[in-house]
Amino acid sequence: MNIAIGTTNKAKIEAVEAIARHYFKDATFTYVKAASEVADQPLSHEETRRGAINRAQNAMIQTAAQLSFGLEGGIMEIENDMYVCNWGALTVADGARFTAAGAQIILPKEIAQEIRAGGELGPIMEQYTKRQDIRQGMGAVGIFTQGLVSRQTMFEHIVSLLIGQYLFAYLQK
Repeated sequence: MNIAIGTTNKAKIEAVEAIARHYFKDATFTYVKAASEVADQPLSHEETRRGAINRAQNAMIQTAAQLSFGLEGGIMEIENDMYVCNWGALTVADGARFTAAGAQIILPKEIAQEIRAGGELGPIMEQYTKRQDIRQGMGAVGIFTQGLVSRQTMFEHIVSLLIGQYLFAYLQK
């Protein structure tokens, strides 16, 4: 089975591969830089979800895959608190689509203030931690959970939800 992943981000790629290999033993993977068609810093569940869907659809268009995944990280606010939010989408060659969301954690006030001023979480986290490529590795979730939950692990949960929905839908036919 040819599976497209609509990103070149290491954490997202490894999340899809780690979970998909359990269910699709003959899987081959194609990575494409698929456009999210949303802001670099999505600012709501709706925008983050749309970015994941667009990445999955654009990856499907760019490849001859049977399945394509789009994963998107964003932020959202509740009562003046800012949270990390994450969404995934799985597109099937026959046109079916599945979506799922993942873990959310509150961001420190100083990080939220930088985002409200127009910043993007990835570069803000690099400045905050004095480390490079945060979004390719632990992500903000990894930093703010002391490494207990990495960005890859968080996205693995979403990929599991997506594949589970796919298997349920296609095993029922």
